[in-house]
Amino acid sequence: MEKDRLLTKRFQDLASLAEHRGCVTFSDFLSLNEQNILHKTIQKFSWIQGETFGGYEGAERCIAAFVPDQLLWNSNENDEACTVSHSGIVFPVHCVHIRPRSARFAEVLSHRDVLGALMNLGIERSKTGDIAVSEKEAYLFCSSSFSGLICQELTQIRHTQVSCELCSMEHFTYTPATETIRGSIASVRLDSVMALGFGASRSSLLSLIENGNVFVNGKLITTNAYSLKEGDIVSVHGMGRIRYIGTGGQTRKGRIYAEVQKYI
Repeated sequence: MEKDRLLTKRFQDLASLAEHRGCVTFSDFLSLNEQNILHKTIQKFSWIQGETFGGYEGAERCIAAFVPDQLLWNSNENDEACTVSHSGIVFPVHCVHIRPRSARFAEVLSHRDVLGALMNLGIERSKTGDIAVSEKEAYLFCSSSFSGLICQELTQIRHTQVSCELCSMEHFTYTPATETIRGSIASVRLDSVMALGFGASRSSLLSLIENGNVFVNGKLITTNAYSLKEGDIVSVHGMGRIRYIGTGGQTRKGRIYAEVQKYI
């Protein structure tokens, strides 16, 4: 596909630039599918060294950092909110804390509400990472070059007046809301666990898997026979995410008792 080829070429160019300049280069925020293309590119071209990070452990949308053999790069940033580091690399990511100006009259805002307000500002999705929504507040991870604009211009989401400020990672606290689902499954195959977690039939999920809409720990999986391990996170485009917790015991008919957490 042409889009995938162009993205692969972009990754190669960024890696070459990193080697030429002796400094780390960064991509925009990447979706799960784009991260999968990145991993394939790194496997194909062994000279490319890359790390991904989205601002916090477990982030779905991530920036790729291309690291030269001789690392000569150092950050000159003094802003504490800028120091979002991973594997010794300081990523150009800011965390913006979004909260209502008046909690009394605030609406409960969704991920889609926040994203829609950002799109209305003309900010491309590639410049923003995860949006962690917690009741009437939200934490937005974004490119450091756009955080100032967002803090200044994002004043309303739906009918709620909001204020935005840079948030130090020391003050970032977020526990995603989850629902625990228990039931019996035939095996720990991907389609069986997905059927339990999303309350759908295995046959209806097969096309999603085969069409490249399912990722396990950020990696594209296209076979329903893939066996999950405890702690694996399954992301399904258009349906959400689940975490496979594990199994315990069997039913009289030989089925396995299993537990998953669904992110809500």
